[in-house]
Amino acid sequence: MKRTLRYYFLLLFLTPLVYTGCVKNNLSVGKIIVPPVIPSVADTLGKSYLALGDSYTIGEGVSASERYPAQAAVLLRQKGIFFGSVEYIAQTGWTTSNLAGAIASKNPANNYDLVTLMIGVNDQYQKNDTTGYRANFTNLLETSIRLAASKRSRVIVLSIPDYGITSFGAGLPNIGIQIDAFNAINKSVTMAYDVAYLDITQISRMAANLPGYILGSGPHFTGAEYGLWAAPLADLIVKALK
Repeated sequence: MKRTLRYYFLLLFLTPLVYTGCVKNNLSVGKIIVPPVIPSVADTLGKSYLALGDSYTIGEGVSASERYPAQAAVLLRQKGIFFGSVEYIAQTGWTTSNLAGAIASKNPANNYDLVTLMIGVNDQYQKNDTTGYRANFTNLLETSIRLAASKRSRVIVLSIPDYGITSFGAGLPNIGIQIDAFNAINKSVTMAYDVAYLDITQISRMAANLPGYILGSGPHFTGAEYGLWAAPLADLIVKALK
């Protein structure tokens, strides 16, 4: 009996504390109480995301949190989809050949929940032929699918941005036309493999009229621009993970 009374009084003491804690951890929207997004045990560990590419993927000149894969991961967290830290195999100046060599050297696991691929700007800049680019890109896309546990639905390809609108590219002729030619190749290959494709090229061209979206005098962009890529990418990732 004494033990029962002790538990009874303990329950009376803790109930308002538990109630208060629940209220503080909910978001009030008008008169509706919206519970916070609570990840499952599996999601707490984080889904795995591998981003493959070059300077635009690694975010040359911006912080790690401003890279477009990182910003997409933050947007997904708000939708209840949780990733561990994004892994990158990307570096400024890499061509398709450089990226393929780096992947072979690092030998990553073949079980990523998501793989994104953006590559080709340096093939264009170094005047590599488009035939070689098609072959190299095809191999990289096949590698990306393998790294995503052979699930092509878990792979997303992003088009090459147009650095011709930057002050760096202004002095170089026909950048936009050449970028379009390389993108026509990576898009056709991607479609042939039934993989999702995100065209961010047109978004990048809008930066010419948006102060603060081009980074200094180089060919790169700011985190604000990468945020414009991250939003539609996050939408595609939601579909990919269904």
